[in-house]
Amino acid sequence: MGLAEYRRRRRFGVTPEPAGGTRSGRRTAKALAFVVQKHRATRLHYDFRLEWKGVLLSWAVPKGPSLDPSVKRLAVQVEDHPLEYASFEGIIPRGEYGGGTVMIWDRGTWMPEVPDVDAALARGELKFTLRGRKLRGGWVLVRTRRTEAGRPQWLLLKHRDAFASTEDVTTTQPRSVASKRLLAEIAWHEGGEVEKAAGADPPGEIQKLVANPALVARRRRGRPAVWHSGRGSS
Repeated sequence: MGLAEYRRRRRFGVTPEPAGGTRSGRRTAKALAFVVQKHRATRLHYDFRLEWKGVLLSWAVPKGPSLDPSVKRLAVQVEDHPLEYASFEGIIPRGEYGGGTVMIWDRGTWMPEVPDVDAALARGELKFTLRGRKLRGGWVLVRTRRTEAGRPQWLLLKHRDAFASTEDVTTTQPRSVASKRLLAEIAWHEGGEVEKAAGADPPGEIQKLVANPALVARRRRGRPAVWHSGRGSS
């Protein structure tokens, strides 16, 4: 896909998202990066991204990854993102494409389990291994059909291995691997819509913060919190 569609959708003078470099070749490092970003936009979803050929191949996973091999998670393929996006955690301004709070929920490296990744993607079945903080072991992406908007739909499934579990990892491990923050804390610190972000955090975690506000780090100066969560966003 490249980055043309990604750049067309964004106003980089407004959003802090990275535009990405002009070079599209593979990095020289052997390890390929992956990142999962929890994203409270109009709806909560998890953006699953795999580095390949100088970009992040990207899928939106509405319910997030599951460690249970019997659970199939819908994954809608979206536009490629720049490699720099793997480090993005913060606020996409209200009214911009994907406006809302973004968390680096998990990250690490991935390794294909197939000899030809491009052929596997074209065929619609990519097997791979993840080495992340929360997601590890074997996984597979299987293409099913296209959405009404024409975007390819895939399923994300965990392989049966030592890392498989019935644990709901999106609930038991809700914090950012980069900053240790909940979505509500990211919104509070960065000037986002706090109530809206908090609605995507586990209620028990929010109750802990309400009971002990000292657990929340001081907000940065010049970044006021926004509380009009009921007004919606793009």
